[in-house]
Amino acid sequence: MRKPRVLTGVLRAPKPIDAAGLGCTLAYGVLSWSARQSGEPPLLLFLGVAVWAALLTFGLYAYHRRHPTEPFPVGRLIGWAVVFRLCGLIGGPIYEDDFYRYLWDAYRFAQDGTPYGVPPEAFFADPGVTPRFQRILDQVNYPELPTIYGPVTQLFFLMAYALSPGSIAALQGPLILVDLLAIGLLLRLAPARAVLLYAWCPLVVKEIAFTAHPDGAAVCLLLAAVVLARRDRLRGAAVCLALAAGAKVLALLLVPFVLARARPVDWGVFAGVLALLYLPFVLQGGTDLATLVVFAREWEFNAALFGFLKPWMSGPAARAVCGLALAGGVAWYYGVYRRSASGAVPRGDWIYGGLLALWPVVNPWYLLWLLPFAAIRPSAWAWTASVAVLLAYMTGLNLNDLQMEPFGHPLWVRPVEYGLILLAMVYDVFRRARRNTDGSAPEWAEGR
Repeated sequence: MRKPRVLTGVLRAPKPIDAAGLGCTLAYGVLSWSARQSGEPPLLLFLGVAVWAALLTFGLYAYHRRHPTEPFPVGRLIGWAVVFRLCGLIGGPIYEDDFYRYLWDAYRFAQDGTPYGVPPEAFFADPGVTPRFQRILDQVNYPELPTIYGPVTQLFFLMAYALSPGSIAALQGPLILVDLLAIGLLLRLAPARAVLLYAWCPLVVKEIAFTAHPDGAAVCLLLAAVVLARRDRLRGAAVCLALAAGAKVLALLLVPFVLARARPVDWGVFAGVLALLYLPFVLQGGTDLATLVVFAREWEFNAALFGFLKPWMSGPAARAVCGLALAGGVAWYYGVYRRSASGAVPRGDWIYGGLLALWPVVNPWYLLWLLPFAAIRPSAWAWTASVAVLLAYMTGLNLNDLQMEPFGHPLWVRPVEYGLILLAMVYDVFRRARRNTDGSAPEWAEGR
């Protein structure tokens, strides 16, 4: 009598990446469902989802660090990243109203040929504004100021308008695609297990997929410039840098590093492309620069070192001290970088980390500039910051606390937020010292 065939592998345990991916999907699914309900999702739910997804991601990263010979499934990494972002697309914006400005800018661009020069409040009584965009206009924040977004970002807004006027989903979709392209570029700069940290990062999923912050487009162009520069295609890198700076001025901080070995003609290409981006709007009488000046001179939110200095000196003096400290730090690192091996990826985590430590405004989505470089050179402080900075959403507005300023925080928020980051920095220092003692290579040195 023949023995019955034993079916093997039918109930095989899921791979660690699939178990972690499923756990993150369930969390983002709950957040997406909550976002579709009336009102904002409970803050504790949001923070719980972020911490849960971060722990699963960090745990998966640690697992593959301990098993370096086990092949890393890049396809699954990207597949689950797509699933997470689809949850954000379905859920829509949470704790933010900036998207009303994006939609309004696109309308102005399509109707008038430029989104610049005239503040939204000038259109409050304009009968030519359609009812749909009048409702959008009523929700635009800081309506007394013209738009602060650069020409390339405005082209993204206009593209979304062409797809579906007044639809935030029409902007979320292209920005998600650009974010996936950024993941592909990171895979050319870092090991896949390190790219996991960015691709599955809760802050990235929330700020790009859910909330459609356009910083991701500028960061993608910046990464493209880094990849091209490493291949000695400096003219293409210069074009990408100009486009990134035309999307958001923060890209300018990395320009000298990416073009450190460039010839004058490459610098000319950068300057020429950037000038061409702005020229049509200058000829029509306005750009984003005026509002950028107001932003730099007056705004403050969730500041770190600036918030520490402000009680001891005037606001302008504190801004000047922080600005000089940033300029000095970037200049020092530029000298170090020029003396280092050619072709190295600049420490964008240091540059943008220093900026955020000193800047008067630290919104969570500003970390989108730092985190790709923290995937190239992983550190505990950067990825701790990716979770801790989400505490910034605990404002009087989101807490429905009428006794607080709308964008004020409970007294404990900033000490906890920046205290966690400082503890992670101390851990990094001790880990680096131990690594130098035993001679083991850091994570980034094991990559490409």
